Parts: sequence; C-alpha cells; structure tokens
Amino acid sequence: MSRLQASLLGGLFIGILSALPIVGAANYCCCLWVVVGGVLTTYLRQQNRPTGIEASEAALSGLLAGLVGSIIYITFSVLLLSVSGDMIEAQIRTMAEQYPQLPPDVREQLLAFTAGPNMVLLIAFVTVPTYAIFSMAGSLLGLLFFRKPPAPAAQA
Repeated sequence: MSRLQASLLGGLFIGILSALPIVGAANYCCCLWVVVGGVLTTYLRQQNRPTGIEASEAALSGLLAGLVGSIIYITFSVLLLSVSGDMIEAQIRTMAEQYPQLPPDVREQLLAFTAGPNMVLLIAFVTVPTYAIFSMAGSLLGLLFFRKPPAPAAQA
C-alpha cells in the first residue's frame, strides 16, 4: 500500500473517531485515537511488503496521517460550532460570570475571542501540531509492534 493511501486511511480513522462526541473523549487520554491512527498507518504501510519499512518512512506516513486527521477534525468542529455556537458562547459566558474577580475587560476579551472564527483558529493552532506529533509517535510505535524480520544477508 502506498504511503499516501495508508496515511489517508490512518488520517480518516483519526479524524472521524476524534470528531465523534462521546468516542472522541478518549483523545483526552494521551491522544488515544491519534496514536492508534499512527499505528494503523504503519500497519497498513507494511502490508504486502516482504521487508519492513524504515523508521523515517513510518514517521513521514504518521505525520501525514496526523495532518489529514486534524483537517478532518477541524472540519467537523467548524460544523459543530456553526450549529451550537450560541450554546458554547453561553457556557463560556456562564463560566466567566462564576469568577467575579475576573476584570471586566478580560471577560469581554475572552468572550470576543471565543466567538466566531477566532475559536476555529484556536482549535487549528492546537490540533494540527498535536495530531501530527502524536500520530508520528504512534507510527513509530507501530513500527516496533509490526516490525518484519530483516532480509537474510547474502553469503559470500
């Protein structure tokens, strides 16, 4: 299986499972779905190959899977924010009101930052590097799990 195909399937796994409301909560445990998506990418990459893949190839495949997964997750987040944006803003407003020692100008900046496209930018700045790094780590972990024995050396 090509690097691109394995990375797309791994990224699809990462993005969909991370975006699901209840199932996605498992990502709070060390980015579980992202790491498993990296492992899946390495597993798929090594299928139908007589020898194992190199660590650099596994890392690049995992990095690409993390980027694809983060783009899918951000897309679902934008859709969710467009549907429930007012509800999330009300929750943040309620949380800000629970802290009376919070200065009013800070409260207004917090509410302004979490409204509209700023929230999407915040999600993107956190998600893209996190998913890329953890998926790459998962693909290297998958390389340890699914390592194929090296080809026998030629005897002289």
